[in-house]
Amino acid sequence: MKLKNIFTVLLFLFTLVSSYSAFAQTNYSDVRVDDLTDAQIRQLIQRAESIGYTDLQLEQMAAAQGMKAAEIQKLRIRVEKIRAQEGGGTSGQTQGNQKPGDLDRSRTYKKNSDDTTKNNRTIRNNQIQKNNTVKNNNTKVREDDPEYDSEEKLLERFDLFEGLKPKIFGADLFKNDNLTFEPNLRMATPKGYIVGPDDELLVDISGDNEASYKLKVSPDGTIRLQYVGNVSVGGLSIEQATSKIRNSMAPTYPGLRSGRTSVAVTLGNIRSIKVTVIGEVVKPGSYTVPSLYTVFNVLYDSGGPNENGSFRKIQVIRNNKVVSTVDVYDFLLNGMQTGNIRLQDQDVINVPVYQTRVEMSGEVKRPALYEVLNTESLEDAIRFAGGFSNQAYTAQIKVLQNTNRERKITDVKADDFIKYNPLNGDKFMVETILDRFANRVEIIGAVFRPGQYELENGLTLKTLISKADGITEDAFLNRGYISRLNADNSLSLLSFDVSKVLAGTESDIKLQREDQVTISSIFDLREEYEVSIQGEVREPGTFKFADNMNLEALIQMAGGFKEGATPNRIEISRRIKNSDATSASASTAEVFTVNVDQNLKIQDNAFILKPFDIVSIRSSEGYQVQREVKLEGEVLYPGTYTITRKDERISDVIKRAGGLTPLAYPEGASLKRPGRNDINNPDSLLKKEEERYKLLNLRRLQQDGDDEKDDKSDKDSVEKDIEILRSDLVGISLHQILKKPLSRQDLILEDGDIIRVPKELQTVSVTGEVLKPNSIIYAKGRSFRNYIDGSGGFSYNAYKRGAYIVYSNGSVAGAKKVLFFNSYPKVKPGAEIFVPKRAERERLNAQAWIGIGTAFASLAAIVVTLIR
Repeated sequence: MKLKNIFTVLLFLFTLVSSYSAFAQTNYSDVRVDDLTDAQIRQLIQRAESIGYTDLQLEQMAAAQGMKAAEIQKLRIRVEKIRAQEGGGTSGQTQGNQKPGDLDRSRTYKKNSDDTTKNNRTIRNNQIQKNNTVKNNNTKVREDDPEYDSEEKLLERFDLFEGLKPKIFGADLFKNDNLTFEPNLRMATPKGYIVGPDDELLVDISGDNEASYKLKVSPDGTIRLQYVGNVSVGGLSIEQATSKIRNSMAPTYPGLRSGRTSVAVTLGNIRSIKVTVIGEVVKPGSYTVPSLYTVFNVLYDSGGPNENGSFRKIQVIRNNKVVSTVDVYDFLLNGMQTGNIRLQDQDVINVPVYQTRVEMSGEVKRPALYEVLNTESLEDAIRFAGGFSNQAYTAQIKVLQNTNRERKITDVKADDFIKYNPLNGDKFMVETILDRFANRVEIIGAVFRPGQYELENGLTLKTLISKADGITEDAFLNRGYISRLNADNSLSLLSFDVSKVLAGTESDIKLQREDQVTISSIFDLREEYEVSIQGEVREPGTFKFADNMNLEALIQMAGGFKEGATPNRIEISRRIKNSDATSASASTAEVFTVNVDQNLKIQDNAFILKPFDIVSIRSSEGYQVQREVKLEGEVLYPGTYTITRKDERISDVIKRAGGLTPLAYPEGASLKRPGRNDINNPDSLLKKEEERYKLLNLRRLQQDGDDEKDDKSDKDSVEKDIEILRSDLVGISLHQILKKPLSRQDLILEDGDIIRVPKELQTVSVTGEVLKPNSIIYAKGRSFRNYIDGSGGFSYNAYKRGAYIVYSNGSVAGAKKVLFFNSYPKVKPGAEIFVPKRAERERLNAQAWIGIGTAFASLAAIVVTLIR
C-alpha cells in the first residue's frame, strides 16, 4: 500500500512537471502591446480576475512568459486606462461455389497489428482520464499540501495570455472533435479505386450461371478464380479489374459473350496502406490507414499543420512526383475539397513552411492570421477575414509593416485594396467609424413629426418645420430656439419668432449639421392646471382643469354626492395672485359659498371654476350613520344592537337584551371600547379580539431569560404590548349599573362597544415572579398571600410591593404600603394576580467605591472644619 501511494505521488509530480514544462515553453516575447485591441486587453483582465490574480501578479506572469519589460510597462498603462474608462466484422476467404445469400456483403476494414493511426482526441482524453485518476488517488496529498492551491493555479496559467496572440486561420479545423473526415466504408466502390494486395474482391455471377466468390488479392497482385485460374488485378482500377475478370471468365462461361450471364465485381474488406507525413505538422511520421483515406483524413490524424506550416500549399508526392497540391482555404471558405485525392500506398504528404502570413485585426468579421499567396492582394485577405464588420471604417486601412531595421505604418486607400500585395508580417488594422452624423438635424417639441432629418443642401428652418408636417395647435408661437454647435463643439443658442418665420415676415434661418430645433408647447411653459374636490363625494381627488368647467361638472366627475352630503353651503377656495405682502391682515385665499341642485341639473348661473380651486362638500346637519354595540356572554338575547339615542346607556341595552341569565357573573362583566380608528374597520376589531387571547402568552414571555441583563429591553417591550392589548378595556361594575341606572358608572354607549358578561369564574390565575405560576380554585375569603403561597410563594427576585391584580372586568388594583407592611387587594373570581420582577441593580466596581469613599472623606473634612 505504501509503494502504491509513493507511485501515485510520483505520477502526480510528473504530471505537474510536464504541465509546467509546457507552460515554460510558451513564449510571448514577440507580443507588442501597441498592436493589441482594447477587447484583447479586457479579455486578459477577465482571465486574470477569474483565477484571482491581481494586476501585479498579471505583470509577473507576463514576465515569466517572456514578455519584454517595455511591453509590460505598456501593458500596465493600457490596463489602468481601461479600468479607468469602466469604473467492423471478420470474414474468412472463400474459394469455391457458394450461394449468393451465403456471403457477408458488408465492407470492413481490419487494422494490422502495426497500424499507427490514432485519434488525437482519444489520446488526449485518455491522458486526461489518467490525470483525473491521479488526482482522485491523491486527495489526501492535496489536503495536506499547502502549496496545492498554487499548483492548481499554475495549471491554469497556460491560457492566461493566449488572447494576446492572434489565432492562425484554419488551425482549429484539425482539432475539432466533431469533424473527423472519416471515410464512408459502406459507400459504392469508386471506379477509380486501385486494387492492391490484401484487398478483398466480391465476384458475383448471375444469369445462366449463378456463383459468388470472395477473393483476396495476393501479395503479387493476383486472385484465383475457380475454373479460370489466376488473374492479375494488382495496380488496376476496379473498372479495369472488372473488365479483365470478365474476359478471363468468358471461355468458361459462354453466357458472358451472349449477354445472358453477367459479372459484377465489388470491393469487400479494404486493405491498409502506409502514408508518410513530413514537414511542418503537429505529429509527423508514418501512418497505417485504410486505402480509402484521403489527404484530409491523414492530416487530421497528424494534427494538421503546426504554427509554421502552410495551409495553402500542402503537397501529395507519389513516386517522387507531386501529384496534387491541397489548399485548405478552398475548404474553409468555399467548402470545396480541391486536391483532396485518395491516397495510395507509400504516398508522402509534405507540409512546407508558410511564405507570407498577415494579420487582420479590428473591425473584420474573423480577426486572425492569414496565409496569403504572392498572387493575392489585400482584397483577398479581407475576403479571407469574412469582410468588414458593420462598424468598420472602409475608406482606408492602416498597415503595420516590418522593414529590415524597424517598423513603419502605411495607409492603404479603398481604391488600392486590389493593388496592394501583402508582405510577410503585415498587420492590417481596420478601425471603427466615427460615432457622429455628417448630415443630421433634429426638431423636437410641438410639431407633428418630431425627430431627426437629413440635412440637405440649403435646408432652412421653415423647410424643416414643413418636413415635420408643421406645428401643432398648442405650439408656443412667440419664441423657439436652435441649439447649435460652434467650431470648438461648444453650445450656442439662436432664438427666433415661430409665427414670424412661418409667415415670412422674419428672415428664414439656414440650418447647419447637428442643429437641434426646439418649439415648445404652451403646456410646457406653465404649471399643469388642476382642481380638487374633497368631502362628501364618492371619489374625492384631483382632476385636470378644463375651460368653462363648472362646479356641477366637477361633482359629477367625482362620482356624485354621498348619501349624507348636502348641496348647500359648498365652499370653493381660490388662490389670490396679487395679495398685499406688506399687510399683516392680507387675504391668503378667496372663499365662495354656493348652493347647487341636488340632482345636478343644468342651471343658467352655474359657478365657473378656475385653475387650482379646492371644492369642499359638507355633510347634512341631521344625517347620522347607524351606530352599533355588541352584547356577548350571559344575556338572554346576545348579539348586535343599534344605538337608538345619543344618550343610550349600558343599562338600556341590557334591558333590550332581556337582562342577565341566572349563570351571569355581573362583577366580571367588561366593556371593550376600541379606538376611533377601529370603529369602522371590522378587520381591525377581529384582529384585536385575537390579540386579547394572546395576553396570557405575552405574560409568560416575561419570565424567559431571567438571568440575562440583555433581556430587560425585551421584557419591557412585552409589558408595553400587554398594556396596548388591555388599553381598550374599560373597567365597569355591572351589578352597580343595573342596581342604579343613570348613575355615573352607567356609561353612554359608543359605536363599536363590546359588552361581555361571563359566567361566574371559579379560578384565580397567578403569574409572574412566583415559584410555580398556575391557576388556583377560587375560595371566598382567601387572601392575596394565600394565592401566592398556593403558587409556591414569591421567587427570590420578586418585586412584592409591585404585585397587582387584574379583575375579569378589566379593572386593576395594586398592592399598597401601610407603615412597614404591604397591603394587597381583594381577590375575586376570575382575577389574575401578577408579580413583577425586581429591577436589577448594577454592581459597584472598585472605581465607584473609591469615588464614594472620597466623597465621605470630603464631607467629614467639611464637618470638622465647621465644628472648629
